[in-house]
Amino acid sequence: MKMMKAAVVEKPDVLTIKQVPIPTINDDEVLIKVKYTGICGTDWSIYKGYYSSDKLPLIPGHEFSGVIEQIGANAKGLKVGDRVTADINMSCGYCFYCRRGQKLMCTEFHQLGIHIDGTFADFVKAPWENVHVLPGKLDFLSGAFIEPVSCVIHSAKALDAKIGSSIAIFGAGLGTLHASVAVNRGCAPVIVLDINPHRLNIAKQMGADYVIDMSKVDDPVSEVKKLTGGRGADYVIEAIGRIDTYEMAYKMVRPGGTVAAFGICPSDQVMSLSPYDIVLGEKSTVGSCAGVGTDWLSSMTLLEYGRIDPTKMFSMIVPLEELESALHELKSNDKLVKVFVSTEIDKRQIL
Repeated sequence: MKMMKAAVVEKPDVLTIKQVPIPTINDDEVLIKVKYTGICGTDWSIYKGYYSSDKLPLIPGHEFSGVIEQIGANAKGLKVGDRVTADINMSCGYCFYCRRGQKLMCTEFHQLGIHIDGTFADFVKAPWENVHVLPGKLDFLSGAFIEPVSCVIHSAKALDAKIGSSIAIFGAGLGTLHASVAVNRGCAPVIVLDINPHRLNIAKQMGADYVIDMSKVDDPVSEVKKLTGGRGADYVIEAIGRIDTYEMAYKMVRPGGTVAAFGICPSDQVMSLSPYDIVLGEKSTVGSCAGVGTDWLSSMTLLEYGRIDPTKMFSMIVPLEELESALHELKSNDKLVKVFVSTEIDKRQIL
């Protein structure tokens, strides 16, 4: 049996680098040699046991790029050596939700690196129909960033912000990508709120009209209203996953406006809202879970043509052996934004 190197979360707070069998593919799958994998907040949640604890032991990792190593007999339009990534979302294909194009709601829904073994390894397998060939202009690092951009695009499509509308965004992580998409849609002003000056500076560089350091203002809601004619923003996106910022979002959005729920809070947390304000203010909410289907194609196009340039968010690449320490560094070092992992290097590279 051929073996490969992989990072395995054995149980909460226990991550080991070990040799495991290379995945065996069936006729409908491809085997991909992983080039880079971006560290996502979900990976931290899996490592800590906050998410997918029932799936452990598990190889996490899902924001990736690589090269096709082997192809199943039924695969079409792909060949060994293709530079690729893969839509991580899988479903049954025939249930009520799948037949209506809502595969994320499928009761058999599962994701690569979250529910089944992922890409913090030498190799990963994926259904051939989920595999996307990288455009020629796109390098492997940007290819490993297609997944997070697709998530933002999925949310943007649900929000459907109008040209010339104002948008306030909580969070300067993926919130920075939300800001970049909003600018591309012709929204103004685009306002990003966070407590991390370094990330706020990147958000500004990537097109935000205003950034607000919430640690330096008494009332973020009032600050946004000052920038939006006293009304509040037409749209507010919560991209942090905190109860206090969700509650502020509903106070910050103007009457007739819409809140996009994007940040994931722990499942046992609830927020306090005023139905009176929501009803009389006709405030709407849209939720989004992940980028799926055509969101991946949109993501690749925007990255290929530079409508979104995420390279300012790229911080460093670390060898697989440093994954666990990098997970902790991302929590303690406010200068880090996006960190990639590779099995092909033996020391970290600063980007």
